[in-house]
Amino acid sequence: MALPAVLTQAQATAVAAQLEQAISLHSGGFVLDASALQQFDSSALAVLLTGLRASSAKGIHLDVRGLPARAQQLAQVYGLSGLLQVPADSSLPV
Repeated sequence: MALPAVLTQAQATAVAAQLEQAISLHSGGFVLDASALQQFDSSALAVLLTGLRASSAKGIHLDVRGLPARAQQLAQVYGLSGLLQVPADSSLPV
């Protein structure tokens, strides 16, 4: 599944529901493509956490790919890098 280019509080509930539905239909690993994200806020991280909870409950792995650098920075600030498996990059300011 691919995340939309815009993922702010206004879209978060609908996107989270779509993500949960998509994960519920998979039996293997699930890939979430975040490369299209251009405009987002911390709600985007909440959507990713929703995906992690849904995949964990189903016993499958969620692979988040293409997370933009700014979203990686936001994940680091909120202490979510480990959960989201965002690579620690010392070149990213925190």
